[in-house]
Amino acid sequence: MGNLTSAVAVNAPEAALVHELQAGSEDAFTWLITRYHQPIYSLLVRTVRDPADAADLTQEVFVKVFRGIRGFHQESSLCTWIYRIALHEGLNQRRWWSRHKRQEITLEAEAVASEGEEPLLLKDMLEDPAEKPDEMLFHQEARERLESALEKVQESFRMAVLLRDVEGFSYEEIAEMLGVNVGTVKSRLARGRSSLRQILVHASDRTTCGASHPGAMHSQEAL
Repeated sequence: MGNLTSAVAVNAPEAALVHELQAGSEDAFTWLITRYHQPIYSLLVRTVRDPADAADLTQEVFVKVFRGIRGFHQESSLCTWIYRIALHEGLNQRRWWSRHKRQEITLEAEAVASEGEEPLLLKDMLEDPAEKPDEMLFHQEARERLESALEKVQESFRMAVLLRDVEGFSYEEIAEMLGVNVGTVKSRLARGRSSLRQILVHASDRTTCGASHPGAMHSQEAL
């Protein structure tokens, strides 16, 4: 009974916020945008790979939130509902974009935690304000390798990794956002992490092999 009371107490502020939003409160919408603008933009820029497109999509997400809030019946959390809209917009844009042009991804974070572990934020692992310039360069190169590797992971697996290991959502929340069951989320996450590890190991092996044969470069230069 105590847990139920706590859950109701936690959900009460959100219920009040939803009520204000559905009543058309400008203050409530201002708060909502302030709270969610940066997280939604960060997710979209990792999804569509273009900051300008991500900014436009972020605005579109909040337009759809504004238009659709009266139809939100609180069957999920407000956060989950907003992220679901953002994912839908981002994936639609990415599919359109992938058919028309090719660009480099601008992911900032990634993680390869094992099943049952807390998400590991690559951003926290790689960025340190106290780093020396040479350390920052090393970490920047490592981040770029991860960005490149994650881009090669199949889309459905990559989204599971992003939502769990970058955004830190629970399996249940991710399942709601993607419209699949929890078992599918765990399966996609495991396969995404495994694929990422294999890509990183393969890239590392190629780099090591290339560095161990300096004579090959001289041979090509001789030609």
